[in-house]
Amino acid sequence: MPPTKQRRGEWEDLFATRTRGDVGEGLGSILALSTATDLISFSGGFPDPATFPGLVLAEILRKLIAAGDASAMQYAPTPGLPGPRAFIAERLEQLEGRRPEEGEFLITSGAIEALELLSKTFLDPGDLVLVEGPTYLGAIMAFRSYQANVECLTIDHDGLDTKALERRLAAGRIPKLLYTIPDHQNPAGLSLSADRRRALVELARRYGFLLVEDVAYRELGFAGERLTSLWSLAPDTVVQVGTFSKTFFPGVRLGWGAGPAKVVARLILAKQNTDQCAGALGQRLLEEYGRQGLLEEQNARGRSLYGRRCSLLVESLETHMPEGVAWTRPRGGFFCWLTLPEGVDAVKLSERAMAEGVAFVPGVPFFPDGRGRNNLRLAFSRIDDEVIPEGVRRLAALFRRAVGELSGDDRR
Repeated sequence: MPPTKQRRGEWEDLFATRTRGDVGEGLGSILALSTATDLISFSGGFPDPATFPGLVLAEILRKLIAAGDASAMQYAPTPGLPGPRAFIAERLEQLEGRRPEEGEFLITSGAIEALELLSKTFLDPGDLVLVEGPTYLGAIMAFRSYQANVECLTIDHDGLDTKALERRLAAGRIPKLLYTIPDHQNPAGLSLSADRRRALVELARRYGFLLVEDVAYRELGFAGERLTSLWSLAPDTVVQVGTFSKTFFPGVRLGWGAGPAKVVARLILAKQNTDQCAGALGQRLLEEYGRQGLLEEQNARGRSLYGRRCSLLVESLETHMPEGVAWTRPRGGFFCWLTLPEGVDAVKLSERAMAEGVAFVPGVPFFPDGRGRNNLRLAFSRIDDEVIPEGVRRLAALFRRAVGELSGDDRR
């Protein structure tokens, strides 16, 4: 029987209902800006290639091939290859003071896949997910793609406001998931205090929701400091989501999820129908590289590089920014968060900044509710030292003009 209606190349009416809302396109645009060569770009949170392993990986690969190690070229078990799993478990024990049991963790294709698997496993349409405001754009997109109701919690210089969270929970607003980045947060660069870490896990246990702890930047504290992880404090109610993209290199797309065995078993089932397994070659490269102690050496180089660039950025902000502009002072990670005077629109200014040869990410995509128009994120991880002051100087001049226009005083 012939079709009653020709679609003429228009497919929107066949898209799944869950894809028709605004789940965000910000990651793609941020990634595109990060590869621009004609801009001073503070946009993407990319690791600097200067920290990447280099020729040592070629030697590791040569040895794997010479040894006839077919595991590196073959499909892997869904939770990960035994050797890399053992390496990651040992490393977690060394760094976090707790080793996950066999059924308590899996290797993922980056942290973003772990968030996708959690969303796929837990979320029904309309379920409540709480996030920090601001937070990682990819997490908002992952939760919304399963039609969750994503709401944000306030943060300050000590991280997520647990008192405000407690009031919300006492009023009956109980989420299924609460997503947090306790260490050197993306995008604000802030960290959760020790007292609030303990308060947060106590609230999760009392009210029965799952904490999702993203530790993407945990190993990049400039002074090497490490507060106790949420997963170490409460392995019964926390899933820790980690990635090697910021430390090893992002091309292998490797991460992990560690949490209660019943949760991890479901994540493994979800992964079987997602990508089946993380790439075996990347797993074996990571294991051999890490067992030689090279990952720790690489992390030390990264902390030094990013700490220097953060200092350059903050010094430039102090030198050039006009009165009324505020910023965070990160102690690790890749990002600094700016707040402009009320009424100054960072979204509009981002287009003008591009014309001035400098790029940043406005704050709106980092909130689930449209806030952040007077905020912006500056990434200092991949920008050359020598252009940081000039980039800040251009932004400061732009912000000064915007404040003048707002007040009717457009003097330069």
